Amino acid sequence: MAHSISEAAEEILDKEYPVLDHGFVRLVDYCGNDDRIVQAARISYGAGTKSYRQDKGLINYLMRNDHSSPFEMVSFTFHVKMPIFVARQWVRHRTAKMNEISGRYSVMTDEVYRPDRAHINKQSENNRQGREDTMVNDEMAKDVMAKFDADHELIFNNYHEMLDNGIARELSRIDLPLSMYTEMYWSMDLRNLFHFLKLRCDGHAQYEIQEYANTILDIVEKVCPIATDAFKNHSMNAVSFSEKETEALKEMLSGKECPLKGRQKEIFEEKLK
Repeated sequence: MAHSISEAAEEILDKEYPVLDHGFVRLVDYCGNDDRIVQAARISYGAGTKSYRQDKGLINYLMRNDHSSPFEMVSFTFHVKMPIFVARQWVRHRTAKMNEISGRYSVMTDEVYRPDRAHINKQSENNRQGREDTMVNDEMAKDVMAKFDADHELIFNNYHEMLDNGIARELSRIDLPLSMYTEMYWSMDLRNLFHFLKLRCDGHAQYEIQEYANTILDIVEKVCPIATDAFKNHSMNAVSFSEKETEALKEMLSGKECPLKGRQKEIFEEKLK
């Protein structure tokens, strides 16, 4: 199998892509690209045995029919800096390899995530884990920001005072906030990375992790443009239907009314938008 190099990837290696107020994503290393996926699928001995059109057709066929193992032949390593509350969602994707900075060995920085005014919202009434789209009024926003700032100042003053008094780093750190930034090296193969991106680029994901996921998607697209296009078409922006929804579609196409009722009908209609 020939060694695969992406010129677009080589140009962005170690480039820092800013995310949120103090975070970033950097592509540290990669192994393989679209050619590697094609080579793995064909068990060939080199690139160039087929045309670009045929390679694109093959990759789309693999994605469309969920033949996922060739995508595992491509892998990425990122250096990411993110708030801890984002990192705790991130590490739910257990198919990755990661190494995170440790507050037992290092003195943590005072950098914290402070949400923009536009992203201070009330709890959604329809989504138990999300927020409303509309902003709160200026008075409430100022109050929330002031509370964030006051808490951060108190917590970090106490943290550094304990360190100055010789208290162990592993103890001094335990009250540090979830808004504090952490850093990690994070590696994942393309198959599982696409799964991560499908979930975390989705509009239902928390805004902050969406920002990281969209940045990573842009980077992945530079390395594997054909595979990423296939992913967007057949997975990320595609819609699947249950057995009952498929039957409802057939009836509607034959001119009948939608047979679904209640919440099931609402979900079905949302998919059709």
